[in-house]
Amino acid sequence: MLRGLMMDAPLLISSLITHAAQYEGEIEIVSRTVEGPIHRYTYGESHVRMCRLANALGRLGVEQGDRIATLAWNGYRHLELYFAISGYGAVLHTINPRLFADQIKFIVNHAADKYIFLDTTFVPLLEAMADKLPKVKGYIILAAGADMPETTLPNAMAYEDLLAGETEAYDWPDFDEKAAASLCYTSGTTGNAKGALYSHRSTMLHTFSVRLEEGLAVSGDDIVLPAVPMFHANAWGIPYACAMSGSKLVLPGPHYDGESMFGLLEDEGVTMTAGVPTIWQMLVDYMRKENKQFSHPPRVLIGGAAASVSMIKTFEEEFDCMVRHAWGMTEMSPVGTSGHLNAALRALPAEQRYAYQAKQGHALYGVDLKIVDDDGNRLPHDGVAFGELLVRGPWIASAYFEDEAATAAAFDSEGWFRTGDVATIDDQGWMQIVDRSKDVIKSGGEWISSIDLENVAVGHPGLVQAAVIGMPHPKWDERPLLIAVAAEGASPSRDEVIDYLTDKVAKWWLPDDVQFIDAIPLTATGKISKLQLREMFSDYTLPTADEPGGA
Repeated sequence: MLRGLMMDAPLLISSLITHAAQYEGEIEIVSRTVEGPIHRYTYGESHVRMCRLANALGRLGVEQGDRIATLAWNGYRHLELYFAISGYGAVLHTINPRLFADQIKFIVNHAADKYIFLDTTFVPLLEAMADKLPKVKGYIILAAGADMPETTLPNAMAYEDLLAGETEAYDWPDFDEKAAASLCYTSGTTGNAKGALYSHRSTMLHTFSVRLEEGLAVSGDDIVLPAVPMFHANAWGIPYACAMSGSKLVLPGPHYDGESMFGLLEDEGVTMTAGVPTIWQMLVDYMRKENKQFSHPPRVLIGGAAASVSMIKTFEEEFDCMVRHAWGMTEMSPVGTSGHLNAALRALPAEQRYAYQAKQGHALYGVDLKIVDDDGNRLPHDGVAFGELLVRGPWIASAYFEDEAATAAAFDSEGWFRTGDVATIDDQGWMQIVDRSKDVIKSGGEWISSIDLENVAVGHPGLVQAAVIGMPHPKWDERPLLIAVAAEGASPSRDEVIDYLTDKVAKWWLPDDVQFIDAIPLTATGKISKLQLREMFSDYTLPTADEPGGA
């Protein structure tokens, strides 16, 4: 083989921030702090502090490959940790504070974290478990010395004091681009959480892809607000994409309520924002209640869970915001598909276009998709057949971190990763998640998509949330139970909701019953917790039915 005569420069995360500092050094990074005030500085100023932080890591005795944990909101200090830890050669380990305490203890000990950097918000959380974290050498609280809370955490120090004693001179090291860069654990809804260990190479390739118009469409002209937490799958790679493109970055801190989000989006002139549907529902509720409109409507990226057509229509028709779906998983770095509309799809009548926007989109370059039946046989991409979705690509996990049993179950004989999702793929490559494999409802030999039924139901004007679970049925094996949250001031009845669904879904998809609750439980990543709903309704029995959908 004749080899090309090109330089062999490693793809390293440190190159993103050095590029941003050199060529986009005056572009702003804006953060709402834990304390409340807005903090502003530039990429150039952030790079100086990252260099100080890298020197501090050396003084702390951190070695390349050591895991350094963060327990922090979306803010400028967390951003500094993102680049400095990985750039130094250590492994950034972001921890989701919404997990149960036992899950956090397991994750910290399994990762063998050497230090934990944390926002003041989470000091009590870690104080309650510090004696169960024997491998942690110290805790760095993301605050100035004067703002340090009283704490029982051993070897605790203030972040700003740590940086103050260091110089600004630092040369980011070169090393193998396949070295580990960051570690993210799954939410652990079934069994222990599992670690996806990203490399510098995989992160950089993912960043190139999500930056593209056909990906998440992040450009240097954009002002980007990631409402997806930086502790959730590296904020979908958005911090890296913004550094690569030189985009102004707006970080919301711990404040995700509708009023706070609207204020930042409007005041900073945000052009692109990204988050899970629950965040956007709070924003919509606030804007409707306060009769608010955007002066410069942002593009809205929705992932983490499926957005209903009603939400997509609301953003476009009430607030003039274009919605794009994306899909991925922690194990995928995380983005795998994007709902970019080409010129032909943008020209479709609105209702037909909405149907495409409600899908999860087509694969990003670098990601391969296939669907298989129960025996592992490939199914056609015809938009009709649906089966388990498997993926492969250069930023998709090849194994779980130090977990051979989970790894053995996660891949097929060809090395493709089993996502656990059930999906269809049409002849144009558009993929749509039908359900999680454990949530799809098998009724009389037919499958019912809980996701599709939820997304139709939430279009009822008297509902703000809807969830569907399968319940045992003596004749049909399983039948759908719709669990709903009524809108403020509304009191729809069971029959009204079922009547609303009658001409929108097949008759045999109609739920056998509707139960109203005050709030739908959510997982640590903001998705509907079907596990908790099944526990809540474990003693519930469906009304006797002679025909599917009958009561």
